[in-house]
Amino acid sequence: MSATENWKSTADKLAAAEEANAGQVAAAAGLVLEVIRSDALVFTAGAGHSLAAVAETFYRAGGLACVYPLYHPELLPLHGAQHSTKTERRTGLAEEVLAERAPGPDDVLVVFSTSGVNPYPVELAAGARRRGASVIAVTSRECVAAAPRRSPTTLVEEGTVVLDSLVIPGDASHPAAAPRTAPLSTVVNAFLWNLVLAQVFDRGTAEGLDVPLWRSSNVEGGDEANKALLAKYGPRVPALR
Repeated sequence: MSATENWKSTADKLAAAEEANAGQVAAAAGLVLEVIRSDALVFTAGAGHSLAAVAETFYRAGGLACVYPLYHPELLPLHGAQHSTKTERRTGLAEEVLAERAPGPDDVLVVFSTSGVNPYPVELAAGARRRGASVIAVTSRECVAAAPRRSPTTLVEEGTVVLDSLVIPGDASHPAAAPRTAPLSTVVNAFLWNLVLAQVFDRGTAEGLDVPLWRSSNVEGGDEANKALLAKYGPRVPALR
């Protein structure tokens, strides 16, 4: 497959994900808009390589400033690859993380997990819902259906809104007949999140809402624009300090 053919294949998959999730993206944007109206927070979480999506949501040029990343260092493969897998499967870790800071009724939690069955993401979603928060689950229904059960429920079942990445079990996309490489979940997760952001901006701006968005610190006026956002959200989001 040439680079052009690979790009077209990926673009087709993104288009399919956009079409399949049209209603759910609108619903997710509605939940985020309500957070902004309430001056609350969007919590984001994931484990393993799904943490790439969490990084995409946080302190990102063009991204929302009202984001609180839920994180535990043992979940990051860079801090120990095999251990990160074991950590995601550890029952009770989610409650430890939520005990430090949990979303409340005015907040929303976004959980990225392609398999959607391991205890950490599932228990995070369940714990947030018990506390009254809505949950946006970014996962793959096909992967959830195929994965071995490790929790009483799945992320699909715990999500208030479910964004389906349409990623196939195993995540790989190439070669098409027997996929072994070119995983797509990171690309699709970022794409779905950006679809939500675009709707949040368009709908929020149309109603006169001040959507808090970061500017790049490498453009003229970026640092100055971000200063007010840091002053507002820094005391509420320790990772911004």
